[in-house]
Amino acid sequence: MTLPVIALVGRPNVGKSTLFNYLTRTRDALVADYPGLTRDRKYGRVKRGETPYLLVDTGGITDDVDGIDSVARRQVQLALEEADVVLFLVDAREGMNSADEAISTMLRKLDKPVILVTNKIDGINAEIATADFHRLAMGNPVAIAAANGRGVNELLQRVSAELPEATEETDAELHDQGVAIAVVGRPNVGKSTLVNRLLGEERVVVFDEPGSTRDSVYIPFERNGKKYTLIDTAGMRRRAKVTLVVEKFSIIKALQSVEKANVVIYLIDASEGITDQDAHLLGMVLDAGRALIIGFNKWDGLDFDQRALIKRQTEVKLPFLDFAEKHPISALHGSGVGTLFDVVHKLYDAAMVDMSTSILTQILKDAVAGHQPPMVNGRRIKLKHAHQGGRNPPIVVVHGNQTDLISAAYERYLINYFRTKLKLEGTPIRIVFKSPKNPFKEVKNKLSDRQLHKKKRLMEHHKQKKISLKKKNRGA
Repeated sequence: MTLPVIALVGRPNVGKSTLFNYLTRTRDALVADYPGLTRDRKYGRVKRGETPYLLVDTGGITDDVDGIDSVARRQVQLALEEADVVLFLVDAREGMNSADEAISTMLRKLDKPVILVTNKIDGINAEIATADFHRLAMGNPVAIAAANGRGVNELLQRVSAELPEATEETDAELHDQGVAIAVVGRPNVGKSTLVNRLLGEERVVVFDEPGSTRDSVYIPFERNGKKYTLIDTAGMRRRAKVTLVVEKFSIIKALQSVEKANVVIYLIDASEGITDQDAHLLGMVLDAGRALIIGFNKWDGLDFDQRALIKRQTEVKLPFLDFAEKHPISALHGSGVGTLFDVVHKLYDAAMVDMSTSILTQILKDAVAGHQPPMVNGRRIKLKHAHQGGRNPPIVVVHGNQTDLISAAYERYLINYFRTKLKLEGTPIRIVFKSPKNPFKEVKNKLSDRQLHKKKRLMEHHKQKKISLKKKNRGA
C-alpha cells in the first residue's frame, strides 16, 4: 500500500510541531514558544481512523531570503512537492498578518487540496477568532487547539475526505513482484553495497559519501527460479544540511518502500554502534509490521570487545525488537551475505503464514489456562476463541468479554505465547481484541407499575430504618 502524505506548513510558532506530536502520539518534534525552532522536516506515521498516512512537520516560512531560514523554505517546498494534502496552520490568537497572506498565495498555486487550520482557539471565541481568515479565500477554516486536541476530530474528517484512495496491490501484483525486500538504514551504512552484493552485479551507485542514493530503487530479479524485488532506499537523515537541500524527499520514499516490502533488512554500521536514530527508525519499521532482519554491517572489522558492546547495545536500546533476526555481515567482502536469502524466506513464510481457527483457539485456551487475565471490577476477563485477521504481519483476532480492559502486559504475554507455539520468527504479531456489543447497554430498563410500587415501598422502608437508627443513637 502506498501511504498518502500530509504536510504541515505555516509561519513560525503557529503550533505545527504541537499538532504533529498530537497526531503521531509522540514527542518527536521539539516544541517551545520560540519562532523558527523547526528547521528540518520531521516525519511520522499516523494511524487515526481507517486510513494510515505519513505526516510531515516543516519549518516556519519567513520573509528572510538569506541564511538558515532560506534553507528551511527549500525544505518546505520539497515537502509540498511530495504532499497529497496540505494543512495550512495559522495563529487564531494573533490574527492574520502579511506572512499568512504570502503563504496562502503560494499554496493557491498548488494543484493539491489545502485545508486552512486556525490553531490556539482554547479560551477564546472560535467564530470571532477565525472570521478574519476568511479573507484568505481558502474555504472554511477548521478551528482547533492542538495542545489539548480540541477540534482535531473535525480536522481529521476533513483530511479523510481529501485523501486519495489508498492503492492496494492485488494478489496477482504481489505474486509478480515475488518477495519484496527493502534495505533501509541511516546514510552511508552500506545499503547500496549490500544490494549489489545480493544481486551479484553493480546495479546501484556506490560512493563513499552520504546521500548518493536520492530515491528508492526497485530492482526485480530471479534467483534459483524464485522471484524477488530488492528495494534500495535513500538514507534516513538525522538533520538538514545546507549542501543537500536539493535532495528528493527521501525519508518519505523510504517509509513508503517499507510499507510495500514483505521483509525489511535494516542495516547498521557496526563500527559506529547503535544510535538513538537507529532505535527511532526501527520503531517506525515496527509500526509498519514488517518482518525484520537487523544486519550489522562491517562486522568482520570489529574486535571481541566491540562485538560485545554491540550485543549490549542491542539489549538496552532495542528491547522491543526481541523477535527480529540479528545477522552480522560484511556487505563489502560478502561474509554472512550468502545466508541472507535463507533467512529472508524463513521470515517471509512466518509473515504470510495461514493459521487455522481451531489451532489459534486451542493456543488461546492453553495461554489462559497457564496465566488467566486479571480481575477487573471484581469480574474475570473471559477470552473465548481466536481466528486469523490478516497476514504481513500475522494478525490474531481474539474474542471475549471486557477485552477493552486487557492490560498491555497481558497482551505482550499473549503475543509471546502465540509466537512461541506457532514458531514464528522475525515477524511481529498483532492481536486485535473484540467484545460483543450489548444492544441494551444504553437502553434504560423501564419498570412496570408493580415494580415501581415495590421500589417505592423499599425506599420508604429504608428511610424509616435510618430514622429509627438515628433515634436509637441519640437515646444511647
